[in-house]
Amino acid sequence: MPLDAARTFELPKDAIANLSRRYSRVRGHTLSLTEPLSAEDQVVQSMPDASPVKWHLAHTSWFFETFILTLHAADYRAFDPAFSYLFNSYYEALGARHPRSARGLLTRPPLSSVLAYRAHVDDAMARLLDYDQAPDVVDLITLGLAHEEQHQELILMDILSLFAASPLSPAYSQDPPRPALARRPGVSVFLAGGLVEIGARGEGFAFDNEAPRHQVFLRPYRLASSLVTNGEWLDFMADGGYRRPEFWLADGWALIQQEGWAAPLYWREVSRGWEVVGLAGARALDPKAPVEHLSFFEAAAYAAWAGKRLPTEAEWEHAITHMPDSFDQVDDSLWQWTSSAYAPHPGFAPAAGAVGEYNAKFMIGQMVLKGGAAITPKGHSRPAYRNFFYPHQRWMFSGLRLAEDADVSPLEDDEFRAAVIAGLGAPRKRLSAKWFYDREGSALFESICDQPEYYPTRQEMALLATIAPLIAKHIPPDATLVELGSGASLKTRRLLDATSRITGYAPVDISESALATGARDIARDYPYLEVTPIIGDFSQPTTLKQLGKDLAEDLGSGGAKVVFFPGSTIGNFSSADIVAFLSDYRQLLGSRGLFIIGVDLAKDAETLEAAYNDREGVTAAFNLNLLARINREADGGFDLSKFAHRAVWNALEGRMEMHLQSREDQTVSAAGRSFQFVSGETIHTENSYKFTRPGFLALARRGGWRLIEDWTSSAPAFSTFLLAADSAG
Repeated sequence: MPLDAARTFELPKDAIANLSRRYSRVRGHTLSLTEPLSAEDQVVQSMPDASPVKWHLAHTSWFFETFILTLHAADYRAFDPAFSYLFNSYYEALGARHPRSARGLLTRPPLSSVLAYRAHVDDAMARLLDYDQAPDVVDLITLGLAHEEQHQELILMDILSLFAASPLSPAYSQDPPRPALARRPGVSVFLAGGLVEIGARGEGFAFDNEAPRHQVFLRPYRLASSLVTNGEWLDFMADGGYRRPEFWLADGWALIQQEGWAAPLYWREVSRGWEVVGLAGARALDPKAPVEHLSFFEAAAYAAWAGKRLPTEAEWEHAITHMPDSFDQVDDSLWQWTSSAYAPHPGFAPAAGAVGEYNAKFMIGQMVLKGGAAITPKGHSRPAYRNFFYPHQRWMFSGLRLAEDADVSPLEDDEFRAAVIAGLGAPRKRLSAKWFYDREGSALFESICDQPEYYPTRQEMALLATIAPLIAKHIPPDATLVELGSGASLKTRRLLDATSRITGYAPVDISESALATGARDIARDYPYLEVTPIIGDFSQPTTLKQLGKDLAEDLGSGGAKVVFFPGSTIGNFSSADIVAFLSDYRQLLGSRGLFIIGVDLAKDAETLEAAYNDREGVTAAFNLNLLARINREADGGFDLSKFAHRAVWNALEGRMEMHLQSREDQTVSAAGRSFQFVSGETIHTENSYKFTRPGFLALARRGGWRLIEDWTSSAPAFSTFLLAADSAG
């Protein structure tokens, strides 16, 4: 693992104060890694890419001696001048060095001398750290500790390479760090892409190759929530993956022919199947564990075989930082190959002096890996971290996460800002209710559903508990359930528990956080389901296009498609919009389509207004959060205390209305514009139409649907309609 020069960032005061303790902890951990090893284990070099453990122990001490003590400790005396030749790695500016490929020939100095060297350096560093140090010295020490953590990982990589070459297959440990398993069934997570930022954020330590932070344009894509497993790799092998040149890059194909590769590194075929040599010795292959010790060529070939691709570095980093809860095995399993060449970020400049030499000159011919491995020291990695290796190398703990293109983006990057400008600039200010549902808004809505005044969720859940088996009788085998506005997917469980005929589930929601959590939980609790979450506004053509593609490809085309639209969200649409909405989904689902839809029925104003004005003020907080979102995402300057939540029944229109009412005359900035409010003026944020049974069925018929059956709860009345595509539609 290469040493990168540090990009200097200001360290927190507590980090500076604890630097001495951190130094002792990191250096001590390196020695603890050698405890299971004999002196002989620490001398041998298994291959030119690896180094003996003894060399790692000396080289990491050489770093502190060369870059810190020699320059910044006036009374320091070198332990042995010959060590500057023996234990220099790649620094041309620091003179000649012993060849890397011959490090295993260094039987002298003995291990005891190397350990004495470490103690000598540690004593001098302890004296240096008794005093305050200049920021540049602190930066170098911090860099040295990060460098040592890299070599801690290299020690385990190189020991495994050495032990795997032995016919005895010795175990380094009976309980070594193991790559984490996926916590839930894998799904393909949609990301809208657009203009995003990657790179070091300027907070705390980072290597110089992580900077500068910069913008990258990403097309819409999908990224797997988990890593490829051994079981999946066996399928690749069984299908001739190592024998079929169509999957391989030319250099990769030439390599596997030359080397005779037929399986990942450290795999052995034995009489009872496959076993894998790891730090615990030879063990039977676990099909659920992530496949490891792959070269870039192997990872790319598997992706081609699977009809996918490797993610770019920017795609991986954006996904992990943007939707962290959606992905497993990020930094606790294996480093993950990307399709990105290791090259400087735009605007990169190497650090001055010898310490910056190594990184810049190796930015060619290698590929970037992201994440972290089980053997990576805790806290060492971060999303911007850039590991890199040559495409043919595979002794590191490396695996792969698949990606693929998505045709369209459900949400344009600037759509929210544009909606703010258009809505607040209108003569009668209004914003669409869909903008309620960011992370905070989605959580608040879940809380609204628990309020005693808010009857729709309570009544619908009770109704579904009774009628789910009745609905299930109408669902054909091998059906795909598409839930619109899925949120936490709680109501879906009523249907899934009532029938095994649903084999695919496509939740659609505008809130990325709610979608990720709901899809993850459903995939975990119903492992037989193929779960394909889709982020977007389910009423928009772009989302419909993506949904249609997923229904045709990802979820198959054999079974019927059933749309589940609970919660009476249909009430947010006008009559004309309802007809258009239902017509669009009639066309999408085809003649076999079914539509399960929740509808809130008209009732007395007192019940309705109480439901939207709960005593705990949760609905008010939900409404006001829209202004907070404008502040967060559209450079808004709203003072939430100067606006009041207002919810009223509009009997003439047959709808509940929610508004945000200005308490005074004021001017507010948002999205680069200024907007005037007079006292009492409102932003209209939501309509919730209430229906009669005949009135809703008339709209459904106009939208191309016919009634199969409907059910109504006890008061306060809420209905569920089961509709089928009208053959005349």
